[in-house]
Amino acid sequence: MTKIRSVVLGCGSYLPEQVVTNAQLAARIDTSDEWIVQRTGIRERHIAAEGEFTSHLAIKAAQAALIDAGVDAQSIELIVLATSTPDNTFPATAVAVQHGLGINHGAAFDLQAVCSGFVFALATADNFLRTGAYKRALVIGAETFSRILDWNDRGTCVLFGDGAGAVVLEAQEQPGNAATDRGIVTTHLRSDGRHKAKLFVDGGPSSTQTVGHLRMEGREVFKHAVGMITDVIVDAFQATGLNADSINWFVPHQANKRIIDASAHKLHIAPEKVVLTVDRHGNTSAASIPLALAVARKDGRIKKGDLVLLEAMGGGFTWGSALVRW
Repeated sequence: MTKIRSVVLGCGSYLPEQVVTNAQLAARIDTSDEWIVQRTGIRERHIAAEGEFTSHLAIKAAQAALIDAGVDAQSIELIVLATSTPDNTFPATAVAVQHGLGINHGAAFDLQAVCSGFVFALATADNFLRTGAYKRALVIGAETFSRILDWNDRGTCVLFGDGAGAVVLEAQEQPGNAATDRGIVTTHLRSDGRHKAKLFVDGGPSSTQTVGHLRMEGREVFKHAVGMITDVIVDAFQATGLNADSINWFVPHQANKRIIDASAHKLHIAPEKVVLTVDRHGNTSAASIPLALAVARKDGRIKKGDLVLLEAMGGGFTWGSALVRW
């Protein structure tokens, strides 16, 4: 029995030109390259230039994805942009991207699930495509987290960076076999608002009429992360009959190398299957997974037919997984 699946036609990314190393941060705040690398695996991050907005990053990533997919922007009917750092309170940054791409049809909207945003956006677009509402979609993760950091807080400002990544999805008929079908095979999303105080921004239009700064209880986030991440991955395996041995590539949210290593170990995923970019990008929130996908596609690791496991956890808490056959 055939099934409609959302197949990835192409992916692209964009990173701001400015690179900030750990040594540069150590010259400004009480930290060191050794301290940051040992605890996070991060060595450098990209920071958006003055006047360079989330929409600008997203447009460039989307253009790269369209080129990689070999399709015209006018064929896109849906844009779902995952971001926690929009250009404006409203309208959605996605409509700025839509306009920047020269598209004036279909729908475009933002989705906010912090670091889990790309997985949530992928699942959302997938559901629209599988119902037949749209044929082709752009899913984008784009962030300028540098704009919401307290640069005097060494526990948070060393962790994050700016960037954007995007994928083009197309609804295609597949045989209906989870073990061989191309496209998004399954997605699993979760959230639990009891943990808000562990990772949040202390501002907003309704509460303080300010943007605010990111605040995090690092040890608490780490304590919950591995269990939550593995939870939704086990759900994905149970839903499809697949397992860790079936996976060609594990592309996790790039928050912290220790969390990534612990998750892969707990799931019995071989280290050589893990795509790591946190050392070069830092935590780019909703942009981190598509940025990592673009790196692994460009260097030839991810190939057509490969089964790719995605996972993320973010403030809220939110967390989710997706199994995608390229």
